[in-house]
Amino acid sequence: MEGLLRQIDGYCERVDPSYWAEPVNALTNAAFLIAAWVMWRRIGAASLPLGRVLCGLLAAIGVGSYLFHTHAQVWAALADVIPIVGFTLVYIFAANRDFWGWRAWASALGASAYIPFTAALTPVFEALPFFAISSFYWPLPVLIFAYAILLRRRAPGTARGLAIGAGILCVSLTFRSIDEPLCAAVPLGTHFLWHVLNGILLGWMIEVYRRHMLAGPADQG
Repeated sequence: MEGLLRQIDGYCERVDPSYWAEPVNALTNAAFLIAAWVMWRRIGAASLPLGRVLCGLLAAIGVGSYLFHTHAQVWAALADVIPIVGFTLVYIFAANRDFWGWRAWASALGASAYIPFTAALTPVFEALPFFAISSFYWPLPVLIFAYAILLRRRAPGTARGLAIGAGILCVSLTFRSIDEPLCAAVPLGTHFLWHVLNGILLGWMIEVYRRHMLAGPADQG
C-alpha cells in the first residue's frame, strides 16, 4: 500500500508535491472529456456498441490523467495508464474485426499480440536518444501506420484516416518527449500539448471507426 502512495515527479510543470502543482497539465485533460462527449453524440443512433465503449474509455483516460497530474502518486499513474491500454486494445480488436472482417476470437488474439509487440519494440526506442523518454508509446504509431499501409487498397478512406491519426500521434509524442529537455527554457513544459493533441487524436480515431462502419463494405474511396 505504501508503494502506491509514492510521489512521482516526472513533468516540468510540477515543482512541489501539492495537489495543484500542475494546473495546466491537470486542466487540459478536459480535451479528453470534450472529445468523448462529441464522439458520443456523433455515434448517436448508429448501432455501434464498440464505439460507445471507446467513448467511455476516452472519458476514463481524461479522468485518470487528471488524477495523475493532481495526486502524482503511483496509484494515480495506474489510473492514468490502464484506460490508455484499454482503449488501445479495444480499438485494435475493433479494427481487426471490422476493418479486416476477422472472427471475434481472432480479433481478440490479434489485439492481445499488441502487448508482446510493444515489449519487443520498446527496447529499440529506448536505445534512441530522442525516443527513449516515450519509448513505451512509440510502437503504437508504428502499428497504426502499418494498418494504414495494409488497408490502403481494401479500405482507402479508412487507411487515410489511420495515417492521419498516426501522424497526429507522432506530433503529440514529440511534445511529450521534449517536456523535460526544454524545462529550463519553457518552465510550463510541453506535456499539456500531449493532452490536447491526444484528445483530438482519440476522438479522430473513433471518427475513423464510425465512418468505416457507416460506409459499409464498399468503403469510402
